[in-house]
Amino acid sequence: MAEQNLKERTIKGVGWSAADSFLGQGVTFIVGLVLARLLSPAEYGLIGICTIFTTILTGIVDSGFSNALIRKNDASDEDYNTMFITNFIVSIVLYVLLYLLAPTISCFFSRSELIDLIRAIGLILVLQSLSLVQNTILTKRLDFKTKTKASLVSSILSGLIGIGLAYSGYGVWSLVGQLLSKHFLYTLCLWFLNKWYPKLQFSINSFIYMWGFGWKLMASGLLNNIWNQLYQVVVGRYYSATTLGQYSRSKEYASIFSTNLTSIVQRVSFPVLSELQNDRSRMVSGYRRIIKMTMFLTAIIMIFLGAIAEPMIYCLIGPQWHQAATFLPLICISMSLYPLQSINLNMLQVQGRSDLFLVLEIIKKTIALIPLLLGIFIDIYFMLIGSIVVGIISFFLNSYYSGKELHYSSMAQLKDVAPSYCIAVIIAIPIYFFKYIPLSYWIILPMQIITGIFIFFIICKIVQISEYEELKSLFVKGFLKVFKK
Repeated sequence: MAEQNLKERTIKGVGWSAADSFLGQGVTFIVGLVLARLLSPAEYGLIGICTIFTTILTGIVDSGFSNALIRKNDASDEDYNTMFITNFIVSIVLYVLLYLLAPTISCFFSRSELIDLIRAIGLILVLQSLSLVQNTILTKRLDFKTKTKASLVSSILSGLIGIGLAYSGYGVWSLVGQLLSKHFLYTLCLWFLNKWYPKLQFSINSFIYMWGFGWKLMASGLLNNIWNQLYQVVVGRYYSATTLGQYSRSKEYASIFSTNLTSIVQRVSFPVLSELQNDRSRMVSGYRRIIKMTMFLTAIIMIFLGAIAEPMIYCLIGPQWHQAATFLPLICISMSLYPLQSINLNMLQVQGRSDLFLVLEIIKKTIALIPLLLGIFIDIYFMLIGSIVVGIISFFLNSYYSGKELHYSSMAQLKDVAPSYCIAVIIAIPIYFFKYIPLSYWIILPMQIITGIFIFFIICKIVQISEYEELKSLFVKGFLKVFKK
């Protein structure tokens, strides 16, 4: 009975988590198409520089406390209040630090307009600190329905604000307005819908527990964020704001699928597998199913996206973004590996091995110096190719240790995901060459999409892929059950 209840909660969680990611991101994507035609790549590049620092500092605001409390089966209101007070104080300190460092950052990138932009966007840190506990409570309950409502409302309203500002001639500040209003509205909606309110209550014991588990995750996340953002730093410092805008836009398109799919899986699997941490056989079985289904979707979508990159970019946001179309295929290949790495790291967290998590991040980020140096001294394309190689190495490192703990080796994982990559390549090769047909991209893009979908369903029908059948059942039945209720 308990197993059935957990299964139903998981299906519902997947449905609403997917809705949260893709409805919210879908609105943001559409808004982005409008803004990309109203604004220049250079203006996107300036925002890309600013978000380097907010992205890095966000991990410090959370301090790993969210995962600590999700994993704790008997989390109390005292724990949540302690987390809220800590997060809020840390966010204020970090914002003041960022505010004071804005002139130095501006000088480093040789762009005086960055001072005001960084000081404005830095407010995101404070806004996020106010929503962290609400998010933790909802994630622990697998209540992604509430998060979806908040995400959808904030995405739509902030998108309208951003477009309105852009049409009024505010340029780069329209992107600032969109970002700040989105975080503000999301936080406001969570407070209204979840109805958890903090009290002036702080427990030293609770803080020690959360810090003991969370500081390693915070350090790992901080290290990971720094290294991910260093790609932005290299492009912004050694190339131009325009090139950074092109790079940021291509990475954003790749992230819509790869990062969101990973986010859906992590948000649902971490609390679910944490409940199963004392039942090793069920946990390993669930872990393997998660990898196979996630990579089936990710590999096919990401390789397909890379194959249609040029016609898609030209049709959606125009030829002024041509360079983004040349970056996108390489970024898609690299990010197709991201969910596989993240799921393996997720399992280390479930098992409480945050120490090993940190060690792995240090090793991988040392190796990741190579693509950055290629970007600085040779060319940005060598940096992107190098990141693919680093991604492969990172998979073997992550899967070795998590597989060793659970007896699910790297080679066993490769055997499970290889069919998905084979299908992806079979679909991608023919549709890639469509772009050489002497027709308008407005004709070629629909041809590529229809042909790709046709080949996909034919292969799944002939080969009878189990992941396809399971995903179809999960999403169709899960969504119908969710929305019927």
